[in-house]
Amino acid sequence: MERTEPRNRSKNIVTEMMKQREIMLVEDDESLGFLIKDSLDAHGWKVKHYSSGEQGLTAFHNNQFDLCILDIMLPQQDGISLATEIRRYNQHVPIVFLTAKSQTEDRIRGFQSGADDYVCKPFSIEEFKYRLEAILKRSHEDDTTSKHSVLKLANTTLDIHNLLLNANGTTTRLTHKECKLLQLFLRHAGKLIEREVFLKSIWEDDGFFVARSMDVFISKLRKYLSTDKQLRIENVRGVGYILKVGMELMVD
Repeated sequence: MERTEPRNRSKNIVTEMMKQREIMLVEDDESLGFLIKDSLDAHGWKVKHYSSGEQGLTAFHNNQFDLCILDIMLPQQDGISLATEIRRYNQHVPIVFLTAKSQTEDRIRGFQSGADDYVCKPFSIEEFKYRLEAILKRSHEDDTTSKHSVLKLANTTLDIHNLLLNANGTTTRLTHKECKLLQLFLRHAGKLIEREVFLKSIWEDDGFFVARSMDVFISKLRKYLSTDKQLRIENVRGVGYILKVGMELMVD
């Protein structure tokens, strides 16, 4: 019993910290907005509800939120453009899209704008809470990571905490998911990483639309790394990807 008590205490501290976090909800359907807010408030989170993209952007500038839930079809400013604006000012805050749209293209646009998750209506409020809890937990773990966590390979440096990539002198600020993808590549350089590993470790989903979205992210990383001639992401058709380094590039 004495051995498990410290673990329980640590878990309780993390739970309490997560419950203190504030969530921005932008949903123009008042009934659904009230339902989500009421359910999440009852779960211990502090939720502020706004009914338009313009209100949401103003609120984001005037408050410090730990997670943003955005409907895509919003008056005045749609959710994707709102997410793009949010990412201009904050690369860290998790963004979850909530929408009736289910087409693959819409979901990919959502991820391209910097979303961490995408939930289609109708949905289970209980499952929704668990998904948000997982995102908040990952966000908390990232916040507690050392501010000096840096990965270096060839002429490339990745500052994980600040989401900054420097490839042979060219600096790029990454999105949260781009940073996680690049971390996997840098930590396992020269090794084949299966697509399923990326999909399940970062997106926690290996569905078709997520797989297509991941390809978009990989293309962006290739572009970012193009200035470092010592690194190249290669596709192993139907299997996964390899980050080749230095002399490995000569053996093609």
